[in-house]
Amino acid sequence: MWRATWRTALAHKGRLALSALAVVLGVAFVAGTYVFTDTLQRTFSDLFEGVEPDVIVTAAAEFDTQQTTGAVASLPAAALDVLADVDGVAKAAGVVQVTGVTLLDEDGQIVGAPGAPAFGVNWDDDADLSPLRLVEGRGPAAPDEVAIDTQAYESGGFALGDTIRILTPGPTEQAELVGVFRYGTSGNLAGATLTAFQPRRAQELLLGGDRWTEVRAVGDGTLSQDQLAERTSASFADADDRAGEVLVRTGEQAADEATDSLTEGLGFITTFLLVFAGVALFVGAFIIVNTFSVLIARRTRELGLLRTVGATRRQVFWSVMVEAFLVGLVGGVVGLALGIGLAIALRELFGVIGFDIPAGSLVVAPRTVLAAIGVGVGLTVVAAVVPAWRAGRVPPMAALRDDVVLPTRSLRVRTVAGTALALLGAGLLAVGLVGDVRNGIALVGAGILLVFLAVALLAAVIGGAVIAVLGRPVTRTTVGRLAVRNAQRDRRRTAATASALMIGLALVSMIGVLGASASRSIEASIAEVIRADYIVSSITFQPFSPAIGDALEDVAGVAVVSRVAVSPARIGSGEDPSAVQVGRGASSVTAVDPSTIADVVNVTVIDGAVQSLTDGAVAVDPDTAEVEGLQVGSTITITWPSGPRDYQVGAILEQTGPLTGVVIDRDELVGLGLGDQDAQLFVQAADRDQAADLRADLEAALAAYPVVELLDQTQFADQVRGQVNQLLSLVYALLGLAVVIAILGIVNTLVLSVLERTREIGLLRAVGMARTQIRRVVRIEAVLIAMFGALLGVGLGVAFGVAVQQSIADEGVDLLAIPWNIIVTVLVTSALVGVLAAIIPARRAARLDVLAAIATE
Repeated sequence: MWRATWRTALAHKGRLALSALAVVLGVAFVAGTYVFTDTLQRTFSDLFEGVEPDVIVTAAAEFDTQQTTGAVASLPAAALDVLADVDGVAKAAGVVQVTGVTLLDEDGQIVGAPGAPAFGVNWDDDADLSPLRLVEGRGPAAPDEVAIDTQAYESGGFALGDTIRILTPGPTEQAELVGVFRYGTSGNLAGATLTAFQPRRAQELLLGGDRWTEVRAVGDGTLSQDQLAERTSASFADADDRAGEVLVRTGEQAADEATDSLTEGLGFITTFLLVFAGVALFVGAFIIVNTFSVLIARRTRELGLLRTVGATRRQVFWSVMVEAFLVGLVGGVVGLALGIGLAIALRELFGVIGFDIPAGSLVVAPRTVLAAIGVGVGLTVVAAVVPAWRAGRVPPMAALRDDVVLPTRSLRVRTVAGTALALLGAGLLAVGLVGDVRNGIALVGAGILLVFLAVALLAAVIGGAVIAVLGRPVTRTTVGRLAVRNAQRDRRRTAATASALMIGLALVSMIGVLGASASRSIEASIAEVIRADYIVSSITFQPFSPAIGDALEDVAGVAVVSRVAVSPARIGSGEDPSAVQVGRGASSVTAVDPSTIADVVNVTVIDGAVQSLTDGAVAVDPDTAEVEGLQVGSTITITWPSGPRDYQVGAILEQTGPLTGVVIDRDELVGLGLGDQDAQLFVQAADRDQAADLRADLEAALAAYPVVELLDQTQFADQVRGQVNQLLSLVYALLGLAVVIAILGIVNTLVLSVLERTREIGLLRAVGMARTQIRRVVRIEAVLIAMFGALLGVGLGVAFGVAVQQSIADEGVDLLAIPWNIIVTVLVTSALVGVLAAIIPARRAARLDVLAAIATE
């Protein structure tokens, strides 16, 4: 029996290859995702390996504020003395490491990858305590000297002895380049830059005095890292608050945390790619079911013969399952190889944007191999269960008859199940959109999924009627009528093929509606909310020096420069405060200047007064007020990095521009020691009619600060829309994978259809039908199937897009827009897809030998 199974698989290898190809693309995304993320993990592990000391002590802080406010948690100089005096410590050193220290090349352009961190550090050449390894020159020994990392040195085109400009969180510096160093063992900083100053200068410039961001030590070998860390903690506890509250970690813990933090920040890549892998595999499942269903129907007599000579139903069932296993195995292996290629492509893409991953360091873990093979085999085997079960039901007498066909079930079960799912999904959609529920978007998502499944089930029920309507223009000819009837002949197979295309096109249409709605809402919101003539924001996604705002205030013709800052915080009260999602997705507090914010942003006050912020009160938006049960006069607890503080609610403001979540006076943020750097500046001209003429002077004032850009309202709207469109382009490219698989599905269906109708095609040729007419029949059938799937997909996609837009209208996407250009493009492309998919099957059908085809059983 197993020998017969193997021979059967070889006999149908061409048809099974199409199914394997459908599996390959989905598996490639799974494998490529794991290879790429494992490679990132290895890159960061190599980066930190061997560069951490035994013990690291930092200031205890609940939040990291460097990336948002520029404020750095630091330790007093006494902390180094406390650590050095710990019994078991051989030597100790202080470290300065601050972000926002940006190198400029000779053209005044930023050195390093866009958005990558730029660090300023103190020079230390002790290999036991510092990861900096001198490669060329010497370390900085004077306040006007610096050393930089090897990657910055090469990409900036510097030479030793050059005078380079450095943007810091404070003043702009000029220093002589005296040395080049490598970071750690690999020297790969993945696009980040490091600038090392003389230690005392680093303290003064970056921390404002004799302080350290951390102190570190190596032991004398008598204690393990854990034991030394315990002794260090005890020493700091007895230090009479000379060093304040501290966090003590071992070097291994610090390295693991740094690696985990970096890889977690890129975790969205894994999720993003795996989602599309799931879509590809789901679409591929339709092709697998189709392939095995048709092959089994074609082999009815062969299976009956096996039953006649003694094969049991179980043996026939497992014979088909083994074939499915072989298809999945081949698909998994090929998909793994293709996934490695995908990981290489991702590595090169990241290299283009400045995030360098060393060549030759791809990691193919055993987990990746098992996942690729497991997904390929598992999907194929599961998809083949129903066809294999039907194969086992072939009666032995089928071997003695030419006209026997497998019995087909009625569509009653599909109709009932599809209708039930459709009603349930519609109910969830209605509750999510109309009902007063907190998680409306979750209900909408569940409803969309159920309606998706319902339409996939009901496609076979409605397919005949829809194809009849679509085919009406061509039914005037014999060729057209024959094509329509062929498409209607096996409604299940046609529905499965169309559903594969429907999934991809529905997602494309839904994303298109959401993207168009988001763009329209953004444009309307900016025009309605922003009153400022210009907006200044960072191109490095980090806060910038207050000197930039000062420079703009000195420009003649500027009336207002309103500053906005953001700080992480936790909003709530009690031992376990709730994290309120403010600022649309991040737990944070926005700080503004109450005296100028109304000049640059249209402020809608629901209750209270904006000026109450100057008296130490806070403002909240309606969502925050509802979640926390707040009103004007209520008390709200904000947990800052330094600890919790209570504030009185002085105003409730509509969510407009930067005024979202919790809003405080910017002076309060500075008073808390959270820095005075800005996230955005809003500039208002004294004469609004002359605002355009002011631009040249503003740009001249900003020429020394390339970390920021000056945008008018139109440019600001274009920038935000561009970010949305950039994301949409990536989504469309990945969704194209599902469409490619759907095209393979149409090709597969038509090839199998030609195989099934070999004798019929021979008879048509015998009675006078020309080869061109045969090709036309297959092409029309392909176009009908493609258009059926396209109409289902576009209709569902637009409906789902509208539903999701309505469910998130309160989040800022409040204007609906239908991208008719995308919809028309999708429909036209679908017709072309049908034509392209029919090329190979049509040629094959037209080239059949007439006599051989008639003789086919």
